[in-house]
Amino acid sequence: MLRVVLAEDAVLLRAGLVELLSRVGHEVTAAVGDAGELARAVDADRPDVVITDVRMPPGFRDEGLKAALELRGRHPGLPVLVLSQYIATAYATQLFSGGSPADGGLGYLLKDRVGEVAAFLDALDRVAGGQTVIDPEVIRVLLRQRAADEPLQRLTPREREVLALMAVGLNNQAIAQRLTITEASVVKHSSNIFMKLDLDPAEGNRRVLAVLAHLRREAPQV
Repeated sequence: MLRVVLAEDAVLLRAGLVELLSRVGHEVTAAVGDAGELARAVDADRPDVVITDVRMPPGFRDEGLKAALELRGRHPGLPVLVLSQYIATAYATQLFSGGSPADGGLGYLLKDRVGEVAAFLDALDRVAGGQTVIDPEVIRVLLRQRAADEPLQRLTPREREVLALMAVGLNNQAIAQRLTITEASVVKHSSNIFMKLDLDPAEGNRRVLAVLAHLRREAPQV
């Protein structure tokens, strides 16, 4: 069971998320509609994980995202899963800038992913467990934005597939299952990717952050 603080200004979606989370055994300690209420709820009763929308009252710009970043500053290691209506790589970049495995779990998902209940709940569990989760569509956009970069041009089509799955947090076994190849092949492709992109081949969460750092480097913001 996770203790969750939820911030979402859309009343129906907020109610639906509360119902879904309660149904699977999680406790929603607070369900609020703006960034100020979010900060007060987290400060009053430190939850296991925060779920927040990006755009919230009063300005409907990035109040939820800013509140999440400020809360992680006050509560080091606080896991946060951010939901966004649109693919906005600028928000994803801001969220993950300067992140490290010691900072606690972080996730950035499109709201459409909530409809894929199993995937959404899996992402929540992974974030609460300290992992990094990035929506696959965001990774695809970043890859398209960086497609002309000379280092990415060195990658084979299969290596690009592995890179995309690596960036959303899948381990070697999961990547192998998704692509129907052996784990040994994934290890080989991963080694080639890190060599060609000059990345630190560290395992786990650090690997995801390293890949994201490469993809977001000077990428156009949409």
